[in-house]
Amino acid sequence: MIRHGKSQFNEKKRVTCAEFESWVDNYNASGVHRQANYPPETLLKITSADVLITSDLKRSIDSAAILHPEGKTISHSLFRETELPTLHAKHLSIRLKPSTWAVFLRLLWFGGYSNACESVSEAKGRAEKATEQLITYAKESQSVAIVGHGFFNRFISKELQRQGWKGKKKSGTKHWSCTTYTWSE
Repeated sequence: MIRHGKSQFNEKKRVTCAEFESWVDNYNASGVHRQANYPPETLLKITSADVLITSDLKRSIDSAAILHPEGKTISHSLFRETELPTLHAKHLSIRLKPSTWAVFLRLLWFGGYSNACESVSEAKGRAEKATEQLITYAKESQSVAIVGHGFFNRFISKELQRQGWKGKKKSGTKHWSCTTYTWSE
C-alpha cells in the first residue's frame, strides 16, 4: 500500500470556505511532483507486484506511472480518498489556509457531519469493499500494489488487520510511503 506523491497544486493563500471547494477541485485535478529519488522499498514493491491498482484521481494514477512506468494499472473510484464535507457558509467571510480548512472539515466529518459527501461509516463500508477486492486480487495474483491516499489507505489498513492480515510499518517519507501486508494464519 503506497501513498501518492506530493501534489503539484501548491496554492496556499487564504481562502473562504466557499473558495475552498474550488481549491479541492484543483488539488484533485493536479498531478504530482517528480523527485530525484524514491524510497527503495516502495520501488521494489510496486515493480514486483503482479497487480497494480490506483484510485481514479490524477495524483494516484500519476504516482503509479512515475514509480512504475511500464506497469499496467487498474484504476477505480472504489479506492478514492475520503471526501471532505461542504459548509454552506456563503456569508462566512473568514479566510483560512487550505490546510486549516482541511483539518477543520475533517474533524467535522469524523464528528458526524458529512454534508455533500459520504459519511465516515459509508467510507468504512467502501473500505470493506476495497479490501475484499484487494484480497481477491491477492488470491489470484499473489502480489498486489495499490497507490492510494492517506485517509483511505488507513481505513483499508484497519480492515486488513481486522481480517487477520499483518502489516509492516511504513517505510519512506509522508508521500511515497509504503506499508506491506501479508496473510498470517
